[in-house]
Amino acid sequence: SNAIFSFASLNGVSFDGGRLDKVKFDGSSLACASFNGVNLSGADFGDSDLAGAHFSNSDLSGAKITEDQINQASFENVIMPNAKKSESRSSTTTKKPITQTTTIIKTKMSTTTLLTSTTSPIPTPSTTTTITTTSSLSSTTTTTVAISSTEAVSLLSPTATSSLSIEATSSLSIEATSSLSIEATSSLTEAAATSWTTTSTAACNSAFLNQTLYSVGSKPYSVAVADVNSDNKPDIVTTNSGSGTVSVLLNTGNGSLSFPTSYLVDTDPRLVAVADVNNDTKPDIITANFGSHTISILLNIGNGTFSPQVTYSVDQGPSSVAVADVNSDNKPDIVVANYKANTTSVLLNTGNGTFSPQVTYSVGLLPYAVVVANVNNDDKIDFITVNDENNTVSILLNTGNGTFSPQVTHSVGTNPRSIAVADVDSDDKPDIITANFGSNTISILLKTADGTFAPQTAYAVGSQPHSVAVADMNDDSKPDIIVANHGENTVGVLIHC
Repeated sequence: SNAIFSFASLNGVSFDGGRLDKVKFDGSSLACASFNGVNLSGADFGDSDLAGAHFSNSDLSGAKITEDQINQASFENVIMPNAKKSESRSSTTTKKPITQTTTIIKTKMSTTTLLTSTTSPIPTPSTTTTITTTSSLSSTTTTTVAISSTEAVSLLSPTATSSLSIEATSSLSIEATSSLSIEATSSLTEAAATSWTTTSTAACNSAFLNQTLYSVGSKPYSVAVADVNSDNKPDIVTTNSGSGTVSVLLNTGNGSLSFPTSYLVDTDPRLVAVADVNNDTKPDIITANFGSHTISILLNIGNGTFSPQVTYSVDQGPSSVAVADVNSDNKPDIVVANYKANTTSVLLNTGNGTFSPQVTYSVGLLPYAVVVANVNNDDKIDFITVNDENNTVSILLNTGNGTFSPQVTHSVGTNPRSIAVADVDSDDKPDIITANFGSNTISILLKTADGTFAPQTAYAVGSQPHSVAVADMNDDSKPDIIVANHGENTVGVLIHC
């Protein structure tokens, strides 16, 4: 009862049934905390945050709590500091309800049609079940499930079952804004930001508080998460296409982030990769700069700080970047998709984080994203691009010493924007999955026994799918597919049957 909590993160903690009559909360965060049947007479809440906290059947007589804090929280059957019993009182803090909508489209195919032409029709499912779950969460939770189907259950995919083995994923967003999109902008120099805004909202559910917003540069485009200062806490790196910078936000503990430090890169940075390119065990930053036809490399000099950029020329409109050792010398190399030039650039690591001039390889029209993976099980890293204009994927096999064979192309849906590589049919061979923005489909290309890829099988998803990922979502050891549907503000989850 004499405990002191100084600047503690106690969000969502339950103090139910406790004796806290002399406890002091000093500058702590108690958002969405629960106090049911608690003796709080004489407690001191200091300048703590009580946004969304709920008090019920408790004694607050003699407690030190401000009017603002009272307005932040809700009270039911509570003896207040003025010794009067509260009526049911909800927080006056404005809470924007969290609306979560998950659409799961499962399709049972009467026959499976393999598409080999970009104009071929999408296989028509015999039945479709759409399950939409919407939760509107404030202090109470309601869930509505609506099901419309000609059958009780319909299935997603061909009958193959699979254990999960993910080789690589790539998720690229050129037109969509990042989840860290902030209205505020910063005037940023090489090593410091001059403006800083943090916004937090109070509504919470059983698992998460609402988002906390951190200001970064103008038009944040992509985000990567890595421990850049070796403190075993994940930090955040963003590219800011509007200001030509990257922002680094260090994790200060309890999920809080530091004031952002921003570093200049070249014009219109799009994708960011974080990898140790000079073998000093510290992760470095690599960006693809769409507007200046370069990549930028910022070496980590310790404690999460970075040296000024070193740039390397690539082809026109670099839109995506991947890092992998493609010539088996234990040094990470760089592969870039050049959207405007219809090429990829390979830059070999010559040691100490320096790179040879690019070697370019032709791919399809308007390569939107690139992913690196060993697709032919020869222990050499290959790469695959999705080509937005001619609706194909290009596969370039590694022939050794960091050189690649001419592309082999396979048809997928219209305007493919994202690609993932994973074993989806449990045969220990990597398969290819694409999100097809123009045809509202995903394509799956299964690896065959002879080492080639079968023609695509297409599945209908939501409007304008822009990104795809593969993970086991329901703990059945089978890989499922997750799609971000740009055109309808949904995420589609396709469960492997």
